[in-house]
Amino acid sequence: MLEVKNIKYAYNSEYQALKGVSLKIEKGEMVDFKEFAKDEKSLVTDFCMTEGEEYPSFKGIQTIAGLLAGNLAFGIYLLGAFVAGFSMCMLNIVVNPMLNKLAGGGNKGNQLVQVGGSFNSLMGTAVIFLTGVFVPSIVDAKISQVFPLMGIALAIFAVAFVVVMLTNIPENAPAAAEVKGEKSQYGPMSFRHFVLGAIAIFVYVGVEVGIPNVLQKWLNFVSTPAIAGTVTATYWLLMLVGRLAGAALGAKVSAKAMLSVVSAVGACLTLGAIFLSPETMVNLPVFKGTAGFGMASVPVNAALLVLCGLCTSVMWGGIFNLAVEGLGKYTEKGAGIFMAMVCGGGILPFFQNLVVDLTGGNYLVSYWVIVAGMAYMLYYALIGSKNVNKDIPVA
Repeated sequence: MLEVKNIKYAYNSEYQALKGVSLKIEKGEMVDFKEFAKDEKSLVTDFCMTEGEEYPSFKGIQTIAGLLAGNLAFGIYLLGAFVAGFSMCMLNIVVNPMLNKLAGGGNKGNQLVQVGGSFNSLMGTAVIFLTGVFVPSIVDAKISQVFPLMGIALAIFAVAFVVVMLTNIPENAPAAAEVKGEKSQYGPMSFRHFVLGAIAIFVYVGVEVGIPNVLQKWLNFVSTPAIAGTVTATYWLLMLVGRLAGAALGAKVSAKAMLSVVSAVGACLTLGAIFLSPETMVNLPVFKGTAGFGMASVPVNAALLVLCGLCTSVMWGGIFNLAVEGLGKYTEKGAGIFMAMVCGGGILPFFQNLVVDLTGGNYLVSYWVIVAGMAYMLYYALIGSKNVNKDIPVA
């Protein structure tokens, strides 16, 4: 038993910050130290007090990112993130209009876009399995362990390249050349329903990312990092389930009706998460990667937020289909603008986390940002998606 005094930050059972307290800690005990472990619990493995130090220092579990040092490693990470993000944007610019065109637009177009989204989620879920297989322990992880995963990715890219090159994919005929010196007065932004749809995509991506992002941070405090990770993985798994359901129903249910229902239900689930007491615990089936499924005891708020994954799963396809309906030759340009609006995935979560900071760490209050986003998407589905610019020539 070691008595540690004058700890700068400690936490009581309600996870409220306490300054200047003394704790009796046994070696190996799980303790919260915001100063040293940031938002995660650190396993205390050793204690040392050097002369002149006001607070004891702790050696604990570190993430791979913590082991990487220097600007070079961070620069390589940023370069990889840029390449991945750029490739994803280019892919969606091409694929979404193509799927919509192949199906002939309307409900069929929405259905095919949902099918494409289902494969996207399927691969995202598969990565969780494969990462668990190749990197069984994050503590002892080595970059060499993910080489097989990179090899699989390269093989998929190679096969996709060959298939695309050998497949005759129908494309829109190039637009007639404009008269020299004459500038077209129309474009995607000339359509009100497209402009509102682009804003809806901005909001949607922020909502889709913000829900699990803040949820995992909150659960790191009120539960354990292990449970937080599995609960977040379950959110993404439900997005796969929702997209598969959306693909099955897409031909029978209009994009407007689908977006209206999931926006309203998502808003209700989020409001429930805000107002219900976190002390109410429920057993939630969670996805544990290669370990399969299991039960985790979590606050009811977390369970409601996880269910939002079913709602956010079909929003992209619904918004895209409604926004490009009636654009004709402007569809491709519209898809490019849509992909620029995915920056909402970085901007809205920033403001949501800002609310957390301004409210003294009240994570659930920050979900009012999500409620506002759901409300806007409901407005777009019911009112904003109507094409009021049918007089603009699109042929």
